[in-house]
Amino acid sequence: VQLQASGGGSVQAGDSLRLSCADAGRTSSTYNMAWFRQAPGKEREKVAVISSTGGRTLYGDSVEGRFTISRGNAKNTVYLQLNSLKPEDTAVYYCAAARSWKSIRVVMAEYDYWGQGTQVTVSS
Repeated sequence: VQLQASGGGSVQAGDSLRLSCADAGRTSSTYNMAWFRQAPGKEREKVAVISSTGGRTLYGDSVEGRFTISRGNAKNTVYLQLNSLKPEDTAVYYCAAARSWKSIRVVMAEYDYWGQGTQVTVSS
């Protein structure tokens, strides 16, 4: 698994972005995939998770209803659609992979692979 996140940028409040996480190793189709984010001075938090099959998703309370996680047809790419962005969404966003036998509710330390992060900045 070799994860590479992209799609970040600087936007205005209320705008949308779509983040992508591509797996160059093309093996992540058997992994649960997640997006985390970390704002300056804050702990990294889980934003959204999708199961290896794409059939189950979970969202953090602060993004529920605004963000959508999905998998590409080949299941090796994961997307995070960010709508109605707020300044408090400003953070570095990371994608991560966990072996599919783990629950989609596992904590951050249980994730096996991480991408390098992409910056999202939302101005008011």
